[in-house]
Amino acid sequence: MAKILELVFGISKGEALWIVVGLILLTSAISTLSGLWGVLVTDLFQFVIKMGMVIVLAVVAVEAVGGIDAMRVKLAAVDQLRGATTGGRGSVLSFVPDVGSAWMPMITFFVYIAVNWWATWYPGAEPGGGGYVAQRMLSAKDEKHSLLATLWFNIAHYAIRPWPWILVALASLILYPGLADPETGYVRVMVDHLPSSLRGLMVAAFAAAFMSTIATHLNWGASYLVNDFYRRFVRRGDSESHYVLMSRLATLVLTVISAAVAFRIESIGGAWKLLIVTGAGTGGVLLLRWYWWRINAWSEVSAMIAAFVVSLLLQTAGGLDSDQPRDFAYIVLTTVAVTTAVWLAVTYLTRPESEATLEAFYRRTRPSRTGWGPVAARAADVRPSADGLANLLDWFAGCVLVYGALFGVGKLLLHETAPGVLLIAIATIAGVVIYRDLARRGWKTVVE
Repeated sequence: MAKILELVFGISKGEALWIVVGLILLTSAISTLSGLWGVLVTDLFQFVIKMGMVIVLAVVAVEAVGGIDAMRVKLAAVDQLRGATTGGRGSVLSFVPDVGSAWMPMITFFVYIAVNWWATWYPGAEPGGGGYVAQRMLSAKDEKHSLLATLWFNIAHYAIRPWPWILVALASLILYPGLADPETGYVRVMVDHLPSSLRGLMVAAFAAAFMSTIATHLNWGASYLVNDFYRRFVRRGDSESHYVLMSRLATLVLTVISAAVAFRIESIGGAWKLLIVTGAGTGGVLLLRWYWWRINAWSEVSAMIAAFVVSLLLQTAGGLDSDQPRDFAYIVLTTVAVTTAVWLAVTYLTRPESEATLEAFYRRTRPSRTGWGPVAARAADVRPSADGLANLLDWFAGCVLVYGALFGVGKLLLHETAPGVLLIAIATIAGVVIYRDLARRGWKTVVE
C-alpha cells in the first residue's frame, strides 16, 4: 500500500507509511466498534469496488498494448529478448518454467506445486481448515450455505480473481521492460494509462482491498487472543461485557503491532515467502487432526515452534535467503522434514487428549472411522458423515475444478477458444460431481 501511495502521489516512503497507519487506525475503529458483522458488511462493498476496478484496469492495460493479439506478439518479442540476455527458452505465458530458469528453478517449481499446498500454513491457504475459512463458514446460516460458499470462494479466489492482475502484469512487461522493482509495474500502468476520472477510484479500490485485509486480520487475531488464550487461561467465567472490552483492547494492540511491521516490510513478495517458510511443516498435522485420533494440542504447538525455529536458523546460521528461489526451496523442504519429525515424536511422547474430548470431537465432526478406531468403538452410535473414498473423490474433483477453471478462463482471455471451452467444460463436470455427491449425502442443517 505504501508503494502504491509513493508512486501515485509522488511522496516519500515515510509519508506514505503514515497514511497507511491512518488507514490501519480507521479500519481498527470499524473492526473494534462493529465486530464480525461490521467486517462482513464493509467487506461486501469493498469487494465490489476493488474487484470492479481491477477489471477496469485490466481492460485499460490490454488496450494500452494494442489488444490481446498484439499483446501475445509483443510478449513473444519479450521472450526473445529474455532468451538472448539470460539464455532462457520458452514463454512468459508458459505454466512450466524453463529448465535452468534462474527465477524459477525446477526444485522451486516442485515446492510450489507439490509441497506447499499440503505442508505449509499461511493466511488464506490453510491445510485442514483455519481461521480464514472458519470465519466465513461460521457466518453462513447453515451447513449447505457454508459448503457452497467455501466451494465458490475456491473457484473465485484461485481461478477467476487472478486473471485481471495477470493481464496487467503481462502488459507491464511490455510497457515497462527491465524494471528494477517489478512490483511497481502494476501501479505504473494505473498512473500512466487510467484516465484521471478513474485514477482516484482505483486508489480507493486499493485502499478498500487493504482495509478489507486489515479488518479480517484484526477481528480474527482479537478473537484468538481473547477466546483461545485470555478467556481460557487468564480470566475465566467473567461477564460477556468484560470479554468484549478485552477484544477491543486486543484489536488496538494488534493495530499498533501491524503498524510497526508495516514500517519494516520492503517487498510483498518477500513477505509472503517469509510467511510460507515460517509455516512450513505445520500443514501435515493440521490435515491429520481430522483423520487421526492420536493428534493432540502438543502436536500442533510443537509443529508451530519447530517450523519457526528451523526456518529462522536456516536463514540466519545457515545463510539461506527466502527471497532467493533456490534457497527458498531448500528452506521449505528442510523445514518440512524436520518439523514433521518433531511433531510426530512429540505426538508419541505425549498423552492423547482425554477420552471425553476425543469423543465429543468425534460426535461433533463425524469423521471417517479409519484412523479413529478406538474412539469410534466408544461412540458406535455415531454414523460417520462421509466415507474416505467419497472425500477423496471430492478432493480430486475440486482440484480438477479449480485448475480447469483457472486455465480455461486464461485460454479464453488469450483467444485460445477451443482449449478454453474444453477446460471450462471439464471444470463444470468436476463441479457437478462435487455438488451431486454432497447432495446425495444430504445437506444437514447445523442446529447443535
